[in-house]
Amino acid sequence: MKSILHIFVLTLLSSGLSCSQEAGNPPSAKEQDKPYKNEEFNAYWYSGKAEVAAYNLKQSRYGEIHDGKAVLIFVTEPFSKSKQVKLDNPEQARDDKITVMKLNFTKKFTTGIYPYSMMLSSFTPVDSYNHSKTLKVTMSSQEWCGQVYSQMNLDRRKYSLKSFSYFEKEGDQDLSIEAALLEDELWNQIRLNYKALPVGEIKIIPGLFHTRLMHKNLKPVLATATLNEEGGQITYQVKYPERSLSITFDKVFPYQIQSWEETYNGIGGKELTTSATLDKTLHIDYWSKNSVSDKYLRDSLNLK
Repeated sequence: MKSILHIFVLTLLSSGLSCSQEAGNPPSAKEQDKPYKNEEFNAYWYSGKAEVAAYNLKQSRYGEIHDGKAVLIFVTEPFSKSKQVKLDNPEQARDDKITVMKLNFTKKFTTGIYPYSMMLSSFTPVDSYNHSKTLKVTMSSQEWCGQVYSQMNLDRRKYSLKSFSYFEKEGDQDLSIEAALLEDELWNQIRLNYKALPVGEIKIIPGLFHTRLMHKNLKPVLATATLNEEGGQITYQVKYPERSLSITFDKVFPYQIQSWEETYNGIGGKELTTSATLDKTLHIDYWSKNSVSDKYLRDSLNLK
């Protein structure tokens, strides 16, 4: 999917802004790595900080709604096109280097006596004109019954999927999936260029959170997408045959995500809705805030 984001073509950043090996000292962006100077974008996303946003979560599970907390962390970082991992020495990578928008998406909630801890990471090229597909998505889920892990890597026109689960019917999987729009990249696309989001009938691969919790096979499906504006906010909605996902975000830069809703039929056909609303946000170099004296910052995000 090519977009108007070609103003950011070529690699924009030669150094990482996320968890660096020397905490508290991430390299700064070099001027020659920003040939197309969108000052607003550069000032926010290449400032040596990440956006950390905490949300009040209402998670549907086992036919009920459970209170929890979700966190969306967005940051740009240098990425290896060949290995599809964060580069340790981006200044030496040359043609292998690409700048991605990384999303780390966490959910924590408790069902009865036992807790869930879930995390999803998505790596989407900033230069979506020359690199139209997300390169990698990973997801892990831990709870007292066991754990699962899935990883998707772009391999030309396919996604290579490796998935591991403690459930017998899922077991260990290693297969290829037709490359299509990923539900798990929508969050990054909103932050990069929401106007390029596809509308109408689309082919999309459902998100890993949903498919793993519902124990469904991962494959592209047909859905209908709309983009609606109301006041100062915009909602992107994807309607699947048996589910819908709506993400609401600010109309103005940096297009912060304010809320989302996911509705589907749960146990016994009962309709349930998972929802989250923005609580607190920090624009911060969180990777350097790792000492005991930094714990007060969690209060700034209402994280216990």
